[in-house]
Amino acid sequence: MKLLAAMALAPLLSAQIMYVGTYTAPQSSSKGIYAYRFDPKTGRMAPLGLVAETPNPTFLAVHPNGKYLYAINEINEFQGKKAGSVSAYSMDKATGKLTLLNTVSSASPGPCHVVVDATGKAVLVANYAGGSFASFPVQADGKLGEAASFIQGTGSSIDKGRQTAPHGHSVVLTKNNKFILGGDLGTDKVMIFKLDPATAKITPNTPPSAPVKPGSGPRHLVISPDQKHVYVLSEMASTVTSFDFNANTGEMKEIGVVSTLPDDFKGQSTTAEIMIDAKGQYVYASNRGHDSISVFAVDPKTALLTRIQTVSSGGSIPRAFVLDPSGNYIVAGNQKTDNIAVLKIDHATGKLTPVGDKVEVGAPVTFAFIK
Repeated sequence: MKLLAAMALAPLLSAQIMYVGTYTAPQSSSKGIYAYRFDPKTGRMAPLGLVAETPNPTFLAVHPNGKYLYAINEINEFQGKKAGSVSAYSMDKATGKLTLLNTVSSASPGPCHVVVDATGKAVLVANYAGGSFASFPVQADGKLGEAASFIQGTGSSIDKGRQTAPHGHSVVLTKNNKFILGGDLGTDKVMIFKLDPATAKITPNTPPSAPVKPGSGPRHLVISPDQKHVYVLSEMASTVTSFDFNANTGEMKEIGVVSTLPDDFKGQSTTAEIMIDAKGQYVYASNRGHDSISVFAVDPKTALLTRIQTVSSGGSIPRAFVLDPSGNYIVAGNQKTDNIAVLKIDHATGKLTPVGDKVEVGAPVTFAFIK
């Protein structure tokens, strides 16, 4: 039986490693970052176990050289101050094991998103609870320096329950590495920053932001592969707002809005994650409450979206999901039901079909791949 089991798992031994960021105790049974081998031919996963014990490592980013992993720790107190933290790890590609290099303050409480710039010299973070954005220099050994820049948001919007203050929610880089776009749920704006990779510093752009409809609550966003359009997912309104985008100036112009929910849905739901396929033909967005992933076709002439499918995420509260590096699958983390589900992408239609067995892990949030 052991031989048969080994033979069944043999194809996965050469598969890529997938890291999973989670919410930890007391919110779940999770203890930190977990690793799996993911087979891009079948969508199957084999567990490698807990590879880093750390609090609330909800979002992850891989260094361009493939040697280092960065995780935000979504906490509100670090070293006795009101701040979260950001941790740097070295990665063992053979085993998936992570070795902690160092941890620094995120400069503000409640960090919720992280990305590494194209040169590998800067790590960018959005702080939700603190309503801010910060950048950190990456040292030659992969360690993080203290914050090189910190930009505190200001303002509010119309929802008196959730929008009385700024809430930075995402950081996304343009392909030319010149600009960072950041959703601010509290002010109904997409913030636009310029990046200097040499110093790891960010500064407000001119224009400094682009608005979405008041009360929408912009969360995450994606930039089209040709860098001509931006799709902004609004958590509170359950919508995607489409923008024309100038990647040389950072300017954004709204061109349309679509709902992520079926027309006949009457319950409570909020959005969480948005992704776009490598060819820019399809956009995917998750719904928490409706517990689904909506698929949108991108009009090749206008770049506007049409919803063509809404499919179960395979669990409850799909906090985040990713397209695997092959582009053949979506891997979704269902936070409330403590499971990961895999959906296969039909490249002819963009539509999704569940595949394989669900994998159990406490409060999964997001995923990062290395080959």
